[in-house]
Amino acid sequence: MPPKSTLKQTTHTFLNTLTQSPPPPLSTILSQFTSSPNTTPLIHEAGLPQLAPFLGRDFTGQDGVKAYFETMGAALRYEGMRFEDEQDWVVDEEKGCVCVRGWARFIAKETEMGWDEGFVYRLRIVQDGGGGNGDAGGEWKVQEYRVWADTGAAYLALTGRLNGLVKGGKGE
Repeated sequence: MPPKSTLKQTTHTFLNTLTQSPPPPLSTILSQFTSSPNTTPLIHEAGLPQLAPFLGRDFTGQDGVKAYFETMGAALRYEGMRFEDEQDWVVDEEKGCVCVRGWARFIAKETEMGWDEGFVYRLRIVQDGGGGNGDAGGEWKVQEYRVWADTGAAYLALTGRLNGLVKGGKGE
């Protein structure tokens, strides 16, 4: 497994990519993920799949990573993304994982309804091209990207009911 310094450096690179404004090209995001058959990447954002097309299912492989970011990006945009300080990250060297909290304002593109949100990412970092044990000569990249966020707010914003609810109405 990678040393703590490698886990932190790879995580910083990934998070810096996500916080760029304007957002970087999709190819830049894809380059942060593993691409070999031995280290197939996985994205999973927790939630009911019925609430949004990017929730509750596995996106695997480079095509899956691309599909996740395209699907999520077609529905939502975000502003002011930031993450907790590195000393607050949970780093598991044995598993090669980093958990980090973040915050941003998310806006549903179709309705323009937005909300401020805290979320958690769990990243698994492996050496691309290897079995994940650090025995290959590839670059360290994100293999697993798991997201826990406010799926209820996303659903309400995507369906046009968030503002009424936030203002004390019934969400209609």
